[in-house]
Amino acid sequence: MPYNKFDLLLLHRNFNLLVTKLVKHSSTRKDLKLPALAISVIMLTIVLAIQCGSKKPTQFDETPTRGNIHIVADASFQPIVDAEIYTFTAIYKNARITPAYMAETDLISAFLNDSVKVVVSSWEPTAQQKELLLSMQTIVRTTTVAYDAIALVLNKKNKDSLFTYQNVNDIFTGKMTDWKEINPASKLGKMVAVFDNDKSANIRYFKEKFNLPAQLPANFYSVKSNEQVIDYVSKNKSAIGLVSVNWICDRKDSVSRSFSDKIKIAAVADLVLSPGSYFLPVQGSIYDKSYPFTRKIYMVSRESFKGLGTGFISWVSGEQGQRIILKSGLVPATMPIRLIQFKK
Repeated sequence: MPYNKFDLLLLHRNFNLLVTKLVKHSSTRKDLKLPALAISVIMLTIVLAIQCGSKKPTQFDETPTRGNIHIVADASFQPIVDAEIYTFTAIYKNARITPAYMAETDLISAFLNDSVKVVVSSWEPTAQQKELLLSMQTIVRTTTVAYDAIALVLNKKNKDSLFTYQNVNDIFTGKMTDWKEINPASKLGKMVAVFDNDKSANIRYFKEKFNLPAQLPANFYSVKSNEQVIDYVSKNKSAIGLVSVNWICDRKDSVSRSFSDKIKIAAVADLVLSPGSYFLPVQGSIYDKSYPFTRKIYMVSRESFKGLGTGFISWVSGEQGQRIILKSGLVPATMPIRLIQFKK
């Protein structure tokens, strides 16, 4: 049990009184002769032991497989981050990793302000950000651990699930706002596009991809999460949503399966690279980039020593962590995968 300064001073005073009484008493009783020096040594030893026991743990009490840390992850990657943490901490019983999930903009701010040492995101620090951190004696290490994609999800009753790359571009730039422009026979009316958060990586990806202005078209709306995007689309026939494939690609996971069963996933063709061929955001097309909207998942660290954060990143990028990524439906970044092509 830790002791504060007042406790130690009180303990020291009581020991001094005890020593004084014993020394005084020993002058009159031969059988209680105990040298004052010996008593003082005992007292000092006890006090030092208490002081040592009251010290807070240092970074050297933490190892790559032991300790207690908090990390921050993009909310788009919550399913895979949860799976990795669950397995890692099941193997290493003395490791405790507590994740917080937030939008990308907030995640970046937390990392740059040193509120957290490890983040999981599709954001990679820029050269300027690295230089700034380096000027503060902080070295940033970035590890690519997986490849993800952003899926365009539709209502189950929407029959128009094939898009060209140009179709998607026109939707985001506001040139295409009605389902009749995809299919003249459509009766769905005006398109409603929904995404997870104004500060999310999902919408940032398309803003950079299509060089969009800060102000999106009037038919674009943000909700609060990937789950809410799926829920909205499942209830609105004219909606088109943006979600990380991470939320809908693991057919073995009951939560992921429940989400994917509520919606339909659009296939996209690139008019230049694959005219006439449409690709779903599945592992094979993410791996060879035939599906056009893919991205990397990074684990970024600013740890100054080889602590639990470093150990967790090493484990996720190693064989065991990469197998979890493969089984989840995403594409591992550091282990080879085998593509099997079926002929009709």
